[in-house]
Amino acid sequence: MKTAIVTGASRGIGAATAKLLAGQGYQVAVNYGKSREEADKVVADIARHGGKAIAVQADMGVEDDVLRLFEVVSKELGPVKALVNNAAINPSCLVEETDYAMLAAVFCVNVLGAIVACREAVKIMKANGGGAIVNVSSEAARFGGNKMSHYAASKAAINTFSIGFAREAAAHNIRVNIVSPGIIDTDAHAGATPERLAALKSSLPTGRMGKPEEVAETIAWLLSGAASYVSGSVVSVAGAR
Repeated sequence: MKTAIVTGASRGIGAATAKLLAGQGYQVAVNYGKSREEADKVVADIARHGGKAIAVQADMGVEDDVLRLFEVVSKELGPVKALVNNAAINPSCLVEETDYAMLAAVFCVNVLGAIVACREAVKIMKANGGGAIVNVSSEAARFGGNKMSHYAASKAAINTFSIGFAREAAAHNIRVNIVSPGIIDTDAHAGATPERLAALKSSLPTGRMGKPEEVAETIAWLLSGAASYVSGSVVSVAGAR
């Protein structure tokens, strides 16, 4: 049975991806930072449907935590065959309102943690015949976002890193791709006013937000053999926005 790590999997796109992969036969490590209860719910849901999963706490902005994540998963589930770097933070604010500590946190989680996870995964995958990695980015990397320039910059960095990393990994039967979601209906919008949500939806060509499950389907496809010649690609899931 193949093993997958999904970071930031206690809710939203990460949770939807963990559940989908488990349904496709993966053993899944459901990584979380602080939301143990939510992660346990994801694991329980997977178990109810006959799958196998474990919840593993790790702050993706701390290198030692990332290393421990891989150690725990290798010990309890076996060699990692698939990695989904989904964990990210996005404190919305103007550039003039940012401080160094906040910027450091954004880049530690969104960029450095993802790169360290890729580093650890590629070592394991090279020793075990290959694998696949999907780094979750954002359409904000392309258009800059609104009050999230720092977040957009972190996702642009991940896009560029992933394309270069894909070239390095290709010779070892390891594929690396990027999924770039647009406006997705997750709890990231929980605090938005009805007026803000209405304005947001009116800007979408489809007239609706995307669903976490729609992003998860794209991630699962990129990890699968059906995408065997797809690597170094940025796949937009944004409903024509």
